[in-house]
Amino acid sequence: MANSADILRYIDSIARDKEIDKESLMLGIEQAMAQALARKYGVDDVELVIDRDSGEIDCNYDVSMEEQGRIFAMSVKQAILTRVREAERDVIYNEFEQKLGEIQSGTIQRFEGDTVIVNLGRNIEGILPRAEKVRSESYNVGERIRAMILEVKKVGPRVKVILSRGHKDLVRALFELEVPEISDGTIQIRRIEREPGYRTKLAVDSTDSKVDCVGACVGVRGTRIKSIIDELNGERIDIIRWNDDPLALIHNALKPAEVAHIELDPASKKALVLVNEDQQSLAIGRKGQNVRLASKLTGWDIDIMTQAELARSVEAEDQAAAAQTDGTPPAAQEPTATDNQPTQDNSSSHQSES
Repeated sequence: MANSADILRYIDSIARDKEIDKESLMLGIEQAMAQALARKYGVDDVELVIDRDSGEIDCNYDVSMEEQGRIFAMSVKQAILTRVREAERDVIYNEFEQKLGEIQSGTIQRFEGDTVIVNLGRNIEGILPRAEKVRSESYNVGERIRAMILEVKKVGPRVKVILSRGHKDLVRALFELEVPEISDGTIQIRRIEREPGYRTKLAVDSTDSKVDCVGACVGVRGTRIKSIIDELNGERIDIIRWNDDPLALIHNALKPAEVAHIELDPASKKALVLVNEDQQSLAIGRKGQNVRLASKLTGWDIDIMTQAELARSVEAEDQAAAAQTDGTPPAAQEPTATDNQPTQDNSSSHQSES
């Protein structure tokens, strides 16, 4: 076997090259050598220590390491390699665990079914599963990609780094990178709701009355928000001002639509929002997207109506109540002019429940 000084240099070199803890490696080598001796001599109480300064090996059995032979050396070598791999895995795991929720760059390496495998450098692979992809995005081998580190876990001798492009906290991380006032705590992101690839609503607040939270997120001439939208491939982002008053918050959350009136039912957490007819489609949004995200952001079930729709709804309820009072089924009532007119389907204003 190598002399004591060579052993120390060998251990020090491995620790530096693999970026692992030297003391952990020393303990692993001591354990490997003790186990190899125990197997060879059929005992179970071998104690072995390597002097950290001289490299001398001290064992509670009177054995010569130089006389142990090739099988012993191979057994120790294999145990050391296993320990090194485990130590490398632990280093990678600890490194990426500290980066949870942060943005990580990499290169798309290959596809495994619907899963995208991303090279993160240093022979570390990131996994972008189907559930964390954005349907409107395309992914090609060799392209650079930025994604959020969603989860890190140990699987055997390797570390799996799960990435996400669809998580709402990806938007949070992008704003933290792009807006210094968010990273230093002057501006707080109070809530985010997102439909990946289509639209995000972001509620922000400022701890400094002199700092405009919305303006700071948008940036001069929209430079900050533009870079984030570009990173998200054109996804629309609505930045709204947070307010503890639910009326003001719902009003802000439905922007860019203008709201005429809001009625709240705190018991059921439902909000009836009245808008002018020219604002209804804007308030509801494409396929109910705007009202759905606003409902999630505010925590209120929002129903969008025009004044005319509200009047028809009230009239219908009055007719039903009158029918029950006189015992006549509603269908037997005389038809009114309103009953003969087609009414607008209002189901899209309930998309928040889907």
